[in-house]
This record gives sequence, structure tokens and C-alpha cells, in this order.
Amino acid sequence: MSETRAPELIITGDDFGSSISVNRAILKAHREGVLTHASLMVNEDAASDAISIAKSNPGLSVGLHLVLVLGRTALPHMSISHIADRSGQFSKSPFKAGVHYYFSRAARDEIRREMRAQFEQFARSGLPFSHVDGHNHLHMHPVIFEELVKLCEQFRVKRIRMVSGEVVTKGKTSLSPSVASSLLGGVFDLLARSATRELAASNAQVPSIRVYGLAATGKINETYLEELIQSLDLVDTEIYLHPLVSDASQRELSLNPNGPRELDALLAPRVRAAIESKGFRLALASCRQ
Repeated sequence: MSETRAPELIITGDDFGSSISVNRAILKAHREGVLTHASLMVNEDAASDAISIAKSNPGLSVGLHLVLVLGRTALPHMSISHIADRSGQFSKSPFKAGVHYYFSRAARDEIRREMRAQFEQFARSGLPFSHVDGHNHLHMHPVIFEELVKLCEQFRVKRIRMVSGEVVTKGKTSLSPSVASSLLGGVFDLLARSATRELAASNAQVPSIRVYGLAATGKINETYLEELIQSLDLVDTEIYLHPLVSDASQRELSLNPNGPRELDALLAPRVRAAIESKGFRLALASCRQ
């Protein structure tokens, strides 16, 4: 009689490669804490450092953090002038970018080329694709998601982060979602339904994994993470965070003031204990090619 497989818990650090400080936090959280995965920004300053870290730590699974807003492009400005400025930067507004990508045919054509360029850049790193997700979750945009599914089929990516509104039993965590986060959750519920239909119409085989992190973005700490884990259903689940070392630059700390607390949460013994007592098993790394 075969044993029942324990549900898998994926704990991901986003923005891998954005800076040395983020890379250090993700490495520490993986080696000393419960972090199992990282999402790589292939165009940012510390991407090569992140790739070196991943190759030296085969237990860390790495996927593509697709950047189509608030970051650098892979392609030169002259070939994607409708979606990036002359310095090779995307729009700083996810809302404006999303509207532009939806209504501008030229922008849509350029987005497809830029997405392929980022997939190809990740593939050149020599790391296998653990998964794909998106900076500010813009990969859930209908125009982008349609192309994303095609690229995932071509590059044999087995998991796409499917963000939706997070339903956690009321009273199980000390954090009460704000009105803004509740509205945002509603938007992502709609986007998730559209994305699910897109997947159903494709040949992509993407596992169904519940995802948490949206409702508490910028607020996750040790207490919340422990409570969240204890409140989850025992099904395959991903929790994503944005850890940062406490001695990061003032600019980084101003952009991500909660980052050091998220790192502390990932290192906390009581969080690991909560994972074990709940009955999850931490996700194992994908096999390296």
C-alpha cells in the first residue's frame, strides 16, 4: 500500500537578481531558513550574481520573474520604442502599462518580442525553468498571458504562478486585509478566471497550486507567516515574499521597508515548526540540467 504524498509548500523569494542585497537575503533564507524557490529578473544589475548563487546552490529552484513594468528591458529601445524609454526602462505604473498594452497594437507586438527575449536570456543562463511569474503580477494581463502560455509550451515550463484573491478563514490570522488589498484581490480573481480559460484552451499542463502573498504584500512578518501556514488547507501551495537584508542601501530599504522582517520570518524556527506540524513538506529543487 503506497504512502499518501504530503502536500508541497513552495516558498519563493521574488526579485532575485535585482540587487546584491536581495540576492544575499534569498541565499540566507534558503541556506538557513525555509525558502525553496527564487524568481529571477534577468535584466537587472545583479542577475549574473544571482545565477552564480543558483548554480552553487542546487537545492534552490529558480524561475523567470518576467519584467514588463518597473524594470529594464532585454531588447534595445529602438526595437521596442512603444513600451520603453530611451534609457531602456519600462513604465513605472502597472495600471498605465496594462492599459497601453491592451489598446496599442504596436505595444502588443513589442511586448511579445520582449517576452521571448527574456525567456531566451533565462535559457542561456543554463538554469532549468522551475516556473514563470511576473513583476507586479503583470503576467496575468490577458494580452500578456496569452503569449506567456505559448512561450511556456515552447520552453517546457511546467508551472505559472496563478495569482487570485486569497481566501483565508476569518480570524485565523492577525492581519486584516485592507479595502485596497480586497479590491486588488477581486481584480486578480477576474484575471485568474480569464487565465484559467486560456490554459484550458491550450496544450499547457500547469499544476493547480494555491498562491498566497498578495493580501499581505509589504506586511508579512514572523507572526503572520506562522498564522498563515496554520490556516492553509493541506494542498500544494506557494507563498511568495520579498526578503531583504537589513544592511541594504537606504534607497532599497525605503522601497521595501518590510524586507528585513520578511527575511527574519523565513529564518524563524517557529515558522519551520508550523510547516512541519501542519503536515506540509518543503518543495524539493527541480532536477538541474
